[in-house]
Amino acid sequence: FAYHEAGHAVVAHFSEHGDPVHKVTIVGRGSAGGYTMMLPEEERFVSTRSKLLDDLVNLLGGRAAEDLALGEISTGAHNDLERVTRIARKMVMEWGMSEKLGPLTFGRPNGEDLVFLGRDISRERNYSEEVAALIDQEVREIVESSYEKAKDLLMQHRDKLDLVAEALLERETLTREEFLALMEGLPLPAPQPEAQVPETVAAYQEEKKKETARVRSELRRPGPDPVVGEA
Repeated sequence: FAYHEAGHAVVAHFSEHGDPVHKVTIVGRGSAGGYTMMLPEEERFVSTRSKLLDDLVNLLGGRAAEDLALGEISTGAHNDLERVTRIARKMVMEWGMSEKLGPLTFGRPNGEDLVFLGRDISRERNYSEEVAALIDQEVREIVESSYEKAKDLLMQHRDKLDLVAEALLERETLTREEFLALMEGLPLPAPQPEAQVPETVAAYQEEKKKETARVRSELRRPGPDPVVGEA
């Protein structure tokens, strides 16, 4: 997980249109083994083709880092690959961003978004099998080109990739300030101690615990049982 998340962070940092990295962690959340938080500097309502292509490169940074640093790939990129395929397909089929197919849209939405590359079973077909094959080919080329760009960026900044991965193994989580320090070749700031609860707040919390225990004791006294979920 360390190299995977480091890959996302480093690629995003050095991408021309990448969003700033605010947090990198290998502490699991839900089914994810870690995550990299990138936040835009300003509210965005539309995306350019250049921005979308950089988004694809960033999403593939984790898998590219595993491939480059470990010589192996894992299932950790499954969500990234789903998102990459979906964005690339929309670029080709909905947003007219394919150089080969031009400023056209293909298919009309029809219910749930269920996709297999260019053959979108949830869209009403208004194109031929030949065009469907071209859509498949264009989506594949966009994704493969983005993957190669991710690997190239990581090879150029391999030292930064290793630094971030090592720091994650040591600290598990990096703040924006810590990540930027690594990118700039500066020593990592000392870890921040956990915030101490003020004495007055601690006393209040202790009093609330006692009050809760007293109420629960009152409720346990003999009496008619409440009816809960009676069938």
